[in-house]
Amino acid sequence: MEKITKEVYLKWYEDMLFWRKFEDKLAAVYIQQKVRGFLHLYNGQEAVLAGALHAMDLSKDKMITAYRNHVQPIGMGVDPKRVMAELFGKVTGTSKGMGGSMHIFSKEHRFYGGHGIVGGQIPLGAGLAFADKYKKSNAVTLCYMGDGAVRQGSLHETFNLAMLWQLPVVFVCENNGYAMGTSVARTSYSTDIWKLGLGYEMPCGPVDGMDPVTVAKEMSKAIERARSGGGPTFLEMKTYRYRGHSMSDAQHYRTKAEVEEYKKIDPITQVLDVIKDKKYASDEEIKNIEKKVKSLVAECEKFAEESDFPPVSQMYDMVYEQEDYPFLQHKL
Repeated sequence: MEKITKEVYLKWYEDMLFWRKFEDKLAAVYIQQKVRGFLHLYNGQEAVLAGALHAMDLSKDKMITAYRNHVQPIGMGVDPKRVMAELFGKVTGTSKGMGGSMHIFSKEHRFYGGHGIVGGQIPLGAGLAFADKYKKSNAVTLCYMGDGAVRQGSLHETFNLAMLWQLPVVFVCENNGYAMGTSVARTSYSTDIWKLGLGYEMPCGPVDGMDPVTVAKEMSKAIERARSGGGPTFLEMKTYRYRGHSMSDAQHYRTKAEVEEYKKIDPITQVLDVIKDKKYASDEEIKNIEKKVKSLVAECEKFAEESDFPPVSQMYDMVYEQEDYPFLQHKL
């Protein structure tokens, strides 16, 4: 793993702050009905992504996740303005406005969704890894899921085949405590989700998902194991979301005091504390980062607002083309 330097901490702070403010802006425009449908925000879980990106080789490694998926593609290199536009349903979005919140996708940057079906991405992640092994591309796939998705039977089928074929994949459970609105303790006899890997003799373990340093170290080990032919790993990132499961979540299952307690270990605050303690940046430099982030979020909103909605005719271009049915002429 590359050394975690002053530059890494400053990048982490800027990136995580941007992701947080990007999601905050989405929450605001959702209330204004500029973003419709479901909206699942990542606030509080930023360290899981920041640490993983530090351990990845972004020139070839892949990522696939569930529907809490707005900031991951940004971290992988997708233009945030296009992500915002997709959420607004505009033609300049990552899927020309046809995917929306739960279906951000970028083949160019090796981000394969964004999946609305709970657990649906788990076998797909193994499939991406199978392709890489078959093609000998020396790439690794990171396959993310929530704590609710580990109850899906497809996880067990996938784990079995991933071990049998020794696929280059890292399975990551982002355990934020509540599968929608039900705590892990109410849905599972064992609350140590990582132990599911033991039944398949898969290397596995718990990770502090609120600390990007810890995440980076553990992800680096798992990625290198996969890249060197050692097969899959299953990591349980113990994290927490500060907002509801989605914007329609009234959050009756937890108290405000509980949320405030977790905010004491906010990953962004942890990184900022290190920056200040080690004097990596002056107060003025920190303010400049915050101004830059605010400006970039405003640019994203402006771009999305000013972009056009897709024409009705686009609906006919976003389906499979059938050679013996020439009545719908595709333009894409």
